[in-house]
Amino acid sequence: MRTARAMFDLEPEGAPAKIRPIPLGMNAVTPHLVCADALGAIEFYKKAFGATEETRLEMAPGKLAHACLRIGDSAIFLVDEVPQWGSVSPRSLKGTPVSIHLYVEDADAAQAKAVAAGAKEIMPVQEMFWGDRYGLVEDPYGHRWSVATHVRDLNAEQIQEAARQMMDTASECPGAKAEAS
Repeated sequence: MRTARAMFDLEPEGAPAKIRPIPLGMNAVTPHLVCADALGAIEFYKKAFGATEETRLEMAPGKLAHACLRIGDSAIFLVDEVPQWGSVSPRSLKGTPVSIHLYVEDADAAQAKAVAAGAKEIMPVQEMFWGDRYGLVEDPYGHRWSVATHVRDLNAEQIQEAARQMMDTASECPGAKAEAS
């Protein structure tokens, strides 16, 4: 569910009505996050990542059935944890195997803003072999966000060689601590 305009966006007047299989303004893939305290998560995402709220549907006071946020040009859906419906958050699962990748203009500033808003830094922002400045944070709701700014264009061979060099010379993978915590 998104905005009424996107849900019911029909062809121009006079043309035969045709519902869009992918609503206007949406992409084929949209993260749908389950959060314990989804309403609090919305406020965190606004502070940490500059999210804007497009829609909200509460199932009961203080309980969110659905929300659509937008960060940059991307939508993110949110719902409150409802274990009896099989909808559980990373906190209930004691972690998550997924990270949401967020490209930004300035990864250092974006990660610092997220940490100031309450995220836990898992991996500091650093230059990575594939050409990004990249870091990793965990939000207060258990979701992990990789934060990156692309700083160098490399071809596949250059990336492969840089990866090989990193693996040959590094005592541990830059993300190893991220996996351990």
